[in-house]
Amino acid sequence: MPGQLQHDDLHAIWSQPCAPVLDAQSWDAIDQSAAAIDRILQSGKTVYGVNTGFGLLAQSRISAEKLGDLQRNLVLSHCCGTGPALDHHIVRLAMVMKMAALARGYSGVRRPLIERLIDLIKADAMPVIPAQGSVGASGDLAPLAHLAAATMLGVGEISIGGKILPAAKALHKLGLAPIELGPKEGIALLNGTQISTALGLDALFRAERIFDAALIGGALSLDALKGSTAPFDPRIHAVRGHPGQIRVAEILRRLLDGSAIHASHQGCDKVQDPYSLRCQPQVMGACLDVIDQVRGGLLIEANAVTDNPLIFCDPDEQADSCISGGNFHAEPVAFAVDALANALCEIGAISERRLALLVDPKMSGLPAFLVTDSGLHSGFMIAQVTAAALVAENRMMAHPASVDSVPTSANQEDHVSMATHGARRTIEIAKNCATIIGIELLAAAQGVDCHLPLATAPTLAAVHQKIRAKVPHYQIDRYFAPDIEAARQMVCDGEIGLS
Repeated sequence: MPGQLQHDDLHAIWSQPCAPVLDAQSWDAIDQSAAAIDRILQSGKTVYGVNTGFGLLAQSRISAEKLGDLQRNLVLSHCCGTGPALDHHIVRLAMVMKMAALARGYSGVRRPLIERLIDLIKADAMPVIPAQGSVGASGDLAPLAHLAAATMLGVGEISIGGKILPAAKALHKLGLAPIELGPKEGIALLNGTQISTALGLDALFRAERIFDAALIGGALSLDALKGSTAPFDPRIHAVRGHPGQIRVAEILRRLLDGSAIHASHQGCDKVQDPYSLRCQPQVMGACLDVIDQVRGGLLIEANAVTDNPLIFCDPDEQADSCISGGNFHAEPVAFAVDALANALCEIGAISERRLALLVDPKMSGLPAFLVTDSGLHSGFMIAQVTAAALVAENRMMAHPASVDSVPTSANQEDHVSMATHGARRTIEIAKNCATIIGIELLAAAQGVDCHLPLATAPTLAAVHQKIRAKVPHYQIDRYFAPDIEAARQMVCDGEIGLS
């Protein structure tokens, strides 16, 4: 039902095509909201977004015979997006969230608009939406205009089955025709945070997989480096109290349980490990708390009504209200993706530090750069350089987008969130982070190999086996980029998980 999407629902929509169905209660709410618009127009009231211009032009009253033109013109004039097209699965998420938001019955749109969105979602026919051009208030105007123009007006492009067609041709292929927009419908389609939220969810779902793989990589590295599990003692973390820290320590204990490598160095004279090993619960636990908080915030936003103005109707008393507000302002999304960007940066940064330990014979006790006959062979030397380069890129991108408001629309929209490009850059940080973790996993697996015949913990051994099924042991120097790509893809696909 609209307003009740759960995390697993959104993840499923992100992962594969879907076929949404609305209940009778939702259709009733849609009809009542559309009827309220008719009553408001018949009353002769001047209402923003219904019979006025937009933004700074809100004082311009539009005559009744031109209200359809007003909405069409609004959509076309706002199709100012630029840059590469958003990924198909991100657009699918945005389409479902836009449909669900409109179906809650506060937007004043008619049934045909909702039915059109549902038809295209079921056909997995997604409008082609340029990624750039939104400041995250009044919502995602430019990208949502491209969504509306293609799906409703047949202007622009639509992707079906991997093929991009002119929108009018795509609609005809699906047995559909352009829709003439009614009062309030154009602005209802354009106002909202569905694009920035879809981008934020994409970054979140990536981060969830990366986090799991990073914890596994950290445990595998610790075992390869003969690190201590004493810092994971539950008593340490209980007295601090942070839930993420407590959970991460428990997971690390479970991952390392039963390791013959670990058992082999009990009673050694090493006092403490470097922070990148010892402080994993504190660092990764804090990251986990951020991910949990972001998940909750984006879930609220995914179910929210974020267009403007909003219609509150009471058909019994004829007490309809059309209230202008600011639910389109994407500040909650902007803060969420900024926080997620920082967490991902830290996940990658601490992973690279463990990788640096693994390749340094003075710190690891392993062969230099994890390869025998080093000197003749460079082993993981430049793989660590690649990881360091990606860490540096992530740091550069991690500057918070939410603090960089630039006034727009002749100062009517004088404070904006920048959530949309903040979310896009968080996705790029996540992609870099997946590569860093992939490299660490390869290096940690190589380090574990150096301890044979001693075996790592059973859970970690299963991960090691997955890695070795795709990437063989590094015996002599070879063309390494495909190995890194294979490991990165395993992280991105969720193959290295905790479940």
